[in-house]
Amino acid sequence: MNYRDEIIKLRKEKNAIILAHYYQIPEIQDIADYVGDSLGLAQQASQTNADLIVFAGVHFMAETAKILSPETKVVLPDIEAGCSLADSCPPKEFSVFKKKYPGHIVISYINCSAAIKTMSDVICTSGNAKQIVESFSEDQKIIFAPDKNLGAYINNITGRNMILWDGTCEVHDILNTESIINLKIEHPDAKLIAHPECKAQVLELADYIGSTTAMLNFTKTDHTQKYIVATETGILHQMHINSPEKEFIVVPSDETCSCNDCPYMKLNTMEKLYKCMENEIPEIQLDEQTIELAKKPINKMLDISRKLNLIK
Repeated sequence: MNYRDEIIKLRKEKNAIILAHYYQIPEIQDIADYVGDSLGLAQQASQTNADLIVFAGVHFMAETAKILSPETKVVLPDIEAGCSLADSCPPKEFSVFKKKYPGHIVISYINCSAAIKTMSDVICTSGNAKQIVESFSEDQKIIFAPDKNLGAYINNITGRNMILWDGTCEVHDILNTESIINLKIEHPDAKLIAHPECKAQVLELADYIGSTTAMLNFTKTDHTQKYIVATETGILHQMHINSPEKEFIVVPSDETCSCNDCPYMKLNTMEKLYKCMENEIPEIQLDEQTIELAKKPINKMLDISRKLNLIK
């Protein structure tokens, strides 16, 4: 079966929109209506007029789409496509943690479950975390969840002292300085660009730190011809499309391959994408109360981002 052709037919028949994260396989990125990071995907989900949202990403992203478009059916190619970072913050444990810090507001990274979003005051992404944090007064006490690496980075560049939940993304947290130093020695003409979910020791070595979209934009405009990329392998596809003359080397997760793949992101395939569009399952379903409570901090993020001209 030519899955690409069949997916295109189903998209038209069902008035569907395919949203794909940068970490998806190239074939899915190429057929998607929109490819982006968490902020861009959330914005697209909130504005769509489609009858079916097909979310090629992971579970928390599809949940966010459902929260922002509750009347629209949302499907995920593989229901097992979860997220190590979201899983590192169980709702019951976080509720207990939150009660230890009265007077603190909660800023949660969008890479969290719908349940955590209901306990949050505002959501952020790696692309707008600094601006979201700085939109509150310096004396405002803040809990930041669930990524301690991103939270520590924001504390460092803003001078804040946010309380951090002890969670990490296995794809970024696994990257070590030894392999990066070896790559920098091997490629002295390359710049190291890193996602802020990486450990502080990695970020200290970076020439540029930013979200997936920010890193992509940096490689478009920067004059360097070679980059060492400290994030998930999937972003290299867009980097090659936008800068075919440049060389991109991903920091490997181990010595067995020159890759750093998220096992959850890579669960989605063209076959699964086709089947979920054809059968409209697995469907993301959330109760009305969860949707209502989780939508408030997401909308607050979008409102702040618009005011700061981070999005239109």
